[in-house]
Amino acid sequence: MAVHSKQQRLMRGALLLTLAGLFGKVLSAGYRVPLQNIAGDIGFYIYQQVYPILGMAWMISIYGFPMAISSLVARAQARGDSLSVRRFYAPVFMIMIGVSIVLFSIFYFGASAIASFMGDQRLRMPLRVTATVFLLLPFTSIGRGVFQGIDEMTPTAVSQMIEQVVRVLVIISATLFFVGNGYNYYYVGSGAAFGSILGGLAACLVLSFYITKHRSMLLKPSATFIPIGDILRVMVLSGLFLCVNYMLLLLMQFADAFTMISSLKIYGLSLEEAQEMKGVFDRGYPLLQLGTVLASSLALAIVPSVTKKRLENKTTEVQENAGQAMKLSFLISIAASVGLFILLPEVNVLLFTSNEGVFALRVLSVVIVFASMTLTLSSLLQGFGIVFLPAFAVAIGVIVKVILNIVFTPALGITGSGLATLVSICVVFVCNIIVFKKRIPFSLRAYIPWRATIFSLGVMTVTIVVTGGAYSQFIDMQNRQDYVGYCFLTIALGAVSYGVSLLKTGAFTDKELDYFPKSTKLKRLTKRRA
Repeated sequence: MAVHSKQQRLMRGALLLTLAGLFGKVLSAGYRVPLQNIAGDIGFYIYQQVYPILGMAWMISIYGFPMAISSLVARAQARGDSLSVRRFYAPVFMIMIGVSIVLFSIFYFGASAIASFMGDQRLRMPLRVTATVFLLLPFTSIGRGVFQGIDEMTPTAVSQMIEQVVRVLVIISATLFFVGNGYNYYYVGSGAAFGSILGGLAACLVLSFYITKHRSMLLKPSATFIPIGDILRVMVLSGLFLCVNYMLLLLMQFADAFTMISSLKIYGLSLEEAQEMKGVFDRGYPLLQLGTVLASSLALAIVPSVTKKRLENKTTEVQENAGQAMKLSFLISIAASVGLFILLPEVNVLLFTSNEGVFALRVLSVVIVFASMTLTLSSLLQGFGIVFLPAFAVAIGVIVKVILNIVFTPALGITGSGLATLVSICVVFVCNIIVFKKRIPFSLRAYIPWRATIFSLGVMTVTIVVTGGAYSQFIDMQNRQDYVGYCFLTIALGAVSYGVSLLKTGAFTDKELDYFPKSTKLKRLTKRRA
């Protein structure tokens, strides 16, 4: 009974962390739409130049270091050791302080050089403010990691959500203030960094409350000293390598920040024109992030089952669950990609006020498929305990992205950057597939119902086109407000038609339908083939 209760608590905790992460990702993608509306494309470009650095700091504080610290805590508990200030917290904290000071120094004292590499010296101020975020890593990471190590997920989840809400509110408020009072657009980037700092401080306060509440559980004398070498190895190697797998899209944006402005100037644009076009191109990343989160969230729910069955040596069921995860990721992502590809002119106007850069953004919409499946694959590989190879694949993808940006963008403008992103993520996807197939026999073609998918995509496309055409006959589509109904109707009816078509063509088995809410009703809609 106790074991069953513990398993239930672990499952609830994992679900809570998943929901908190999903909330943070959706909020992180969504707030950039009003940010662009307030600051314009040039202000959005400045924000996007520092955003990858802020995003990496957030990922490290959410996934990398907390997971490494939780691993150290779990090992200590398995040995029967308690956690003391002198033998656990002090050495971990000192190592974290050292790592944070190194990261802070790189971005603060190297701000001038980094701004030069980015092709815009005026980015020095926002880069220096951004560097301060790294100084909060020890406090948020240790609090989250220790609680995760003792299977208390609530403090981590609550601190994540509070941090994101405070961060977004401050960023939007600061942008409104700076733009409304005629400040230089470069203050927008500094305001974004300031929002992340306040968000981190809010997370520290939340974690402090929980630490005070559970003080007797967290602070006990310990007879065993954890060697500094073991802490370093787990913190730097496992923590950072694990984190890289969640940073795929962030690292692509990081590569864009360093290569696009200079490449667009070679393409023939002035500095201001290049900044504006970079801002237009960056509109695609919030859409890409939302599509990827939508496609991978349900698929990633299967990953814990894969890990459990692998530990039980149930190879056939592991293969089946992995196939189901990849199938769900593909079916959702391909629909999101095709739908966005068709509707991008209208979505672009609705969200970002103008219709610039549609072709480049359409190229980025294709990335949703491969980014979603890559994320699902890397998570499955982590379930097998494989961390370094997926991180190495991401590193290869980033190198390919930088090279192709330098080659494609001077010739094709922002479309070239979109192609570079697509090709580089495909490279990461192929690398992960190769690694995964070496672990278990797996054929992606065997799990994806190609005929049902193609038919359902056709039904969805016709539904979107017909609905959009009918709407345009009644509404003049002159104002931005007119696009609200257009996008809402076409997206809703397109999604429904796609889902019903998949069910009617027998694309899902009964076992797969059990992963969906209202599975009993969905099974009634399913037409089984003989």
